[in-house]
This record gives sequence, C-alpha cells and structure tokens, in this order.
Amino acid sequence: MTGSMNKKPLLTIKNVTKKFGPIAAVDGIDLDIYENEFFALLGPSGCGKTTLLRMIAGFEFPTSGAILLSGQDIAPLPPEKRPLNLMFQSYALFPHMTVRQNLAYGLEMERLDGQEIRRRVDETLASTDLSELADRKPEQLSGGQKQRVALARALVKKPKLLLLDEPLGALDKKLRERMQLELKRLQHEAGITFVIVTHDQEEALVMADRMAILKSGRLLQVGSPEEIYEAPSDPFVANFIGVMNFVKGTMDSDGSFSAGDYTLRPGNPVKSGPALLAVRPEHVSIATDGQGLAGVISDIAYHGLDRVVHVRTAVSDAPVQVRVEADKGRGLDIGSSVHLTFNAEKCRAFDAAGSVTATEKEKI
Repeated sequence: MTGSMNKKPLLTIKNVTKKFGPIAAVDGIDLDIYENEFFALLGPSGCGKTTLLRMIAGFEFPTSGAILLSGQDIAPLPPEKRPLNLMFQSYALFPHMTVRQNLAYGLEMERLDGQEIRRRVDETLASTDLSELADRKPEQLSGGQKQRVALARALVKKPKLLLLDEPLGALDKKLRERMQLELKRLQHEAGITFVIVTHDQEEALVMADRMAILKSGRLLQVGSPEEIYEAPSDPFVANFIGVMNFVKGTMDSDGSFSAGDYTLRPGNPVKSGPALLAVRPEHVSIATDGQGLAGVISDIAYHGLDRVVHVRTAVSDAPVQVRVEADKGRGLDIGSSVHLTFNAEKCRAFDAAGSVTATEKEKI
C-alpha cells in the first residue's frame, strides 16, 4: 500500500505465539496492518493463518504476545468486546429472516435507535447492490448474492476491522473471479481495513494491497503482491506464489551463475558455491540461435492466448516451463531439442541451503 509505512498501524501483532500442547501453530509473529488496507494472510494448509485470524477475532487467545487494535491490547478481550467483525466462509445467514432483517439484527442487539438502524441498513443495501433483494430470504438467493449479504451484514456495523475467512471458497470459478473485484471495490468504498485468510494465491494477488506468507507458524515475507511475486525472499515463497522454475548450478565469485554451459548474471547474486536459480515462465525464451540452456520439449499446453512449453534439462528436477504466445508456439513439437535463455534481471538466486525440498513441494 503506497505510503503505508508513514502511517500509524491500525493492527499490531507483537511477538504472538499460540501453542497447542508442544506444537506452536503460530510462532513469534510480528506484523503491522494499516488503516484502509486490504491485507491477505496466505500460506499452505497448516501454516497458522487461520489460527492467527481466530486470535485477532477473539476465538483463540495467544499463549504469549500482544494484539493491539488502535493501540489497545485486545488479546484478553472476548469476541463481542472487540470493535471488529468476522465473515465466515459459510455465511451463517439467518434462514427465517429477510436480507434486510439479517442486516438489522446486529444493530438491534446494540440497541441503536430505529431510525439509525433503517438509515444504516438502507445505505449498506445500496452500496452492496442489494436494495432490490432486501425482502428476500436466503433460500431465494444465489451463492453470489448470499456472499454479498454476509459481507453487507458485516459492513453495516461499521467495524474498524473486518476479518474474512476464505470468503469466496464456496463460489464457482467465474463467480469467484467477479467477486474478487467486487470485494476490493467495496473495501475501497467502505474505507474499512480488511484482513483476508486464503490459500488461493491468485485471489490474494488480485485483491490485496499487501500480503504475508506464512509457513509452519512463522512469517516468511510481507510485501505488496508485486514485491512478493517478483522478489521472493526464499525458494518456498517463490514456489508458493505463482509458477516458478528452479535451475541448479553454481554461483561464481564474480556474481555470475552457471548451469551446464549456460551462464548469466542474476539480479541478486549470492555467495559463491552451489546455488539455485528461480525464474518465472514468462521470463524464459526459446532461443533461435542455438545458444543457451539445452533441453528437450516434453509437453506443450495450449491456454488460448499462450502456450506453456515444458522443457526437460539436465539441471532442473522438473521440466522448465516457458510461456510463449500461442501463434509463436505453433512450430514447436514434443521431442524437439531446443535452447533456453533467461531474462537475467528477473531471475532470483538462492544459495544451496535455501533449496526447495521434495517434502516442501508436496506441502505446497
């Protein structure tokens, strides 16, 4: 989020740990989240992201550490005493109530004036495009409409912070993609900080201003989607976000990386010795002059606008994936020998200690 580092954090998580017996589900996490920010907690199953969200919401209490909201430590407070709201994946709408009644219920529990309740409900119905559905019950709504009602019910209370736990998980692919943009629009218009938990990389890349990558209860990297996609901090993050090719080789003292007969100078040279080079498919090209990393095409996948060419090499455990325009890939055949070149500035180098293990690949 542009300029976020100059702002005072709305939510501060200070050295928070949560243990279940001897196992630390969340292990010493420090994190700042700013006002009006759309923030994503991302990671594989079991990484601790949902446990962290539940601690922010008040459904779990930290073993140690503090959770500050607007400077107040809310970690000891029960959920109903926290100025935030949580939207569940299941939506949890009251089936016997209309859309309008679902939105009004929480405000009625706060004993707000009837006129104020009507004003806020009408305002929220309009901003979420639900006014025409106000008198329908949940059974008369589509999945996307139910999702919007659940979001509106959370927004109508005007929380400082809205937590979303896999909010789009129950939707089909096309509706999910449309609702990603809708959620981002509503967050921007409402001016409320959103924190979303998701395992879907694309969802986080589309919606988040910033994201945090977790693994085994620890925080690996925090940054904008572009920062994490283009400059991952380690091979695990590189492999988790998007598609990444890994090539084994050697980093020389002069900052160049060698894999077989192919040598280049990556944007972030590391210490000399065995190394791993990470490069996205869109930054790999099939050479026309016979120079580069030698390989054999093992597969070609057509994706409409482009083709992904899989090339087996002697220096990569898995085929190197190359993204080419659909028309340019017409002359390529499975079994053909080719040479690959990489956009050196877009490559990320890691020393051998940072290699992705087979076990980690399975977890991802």
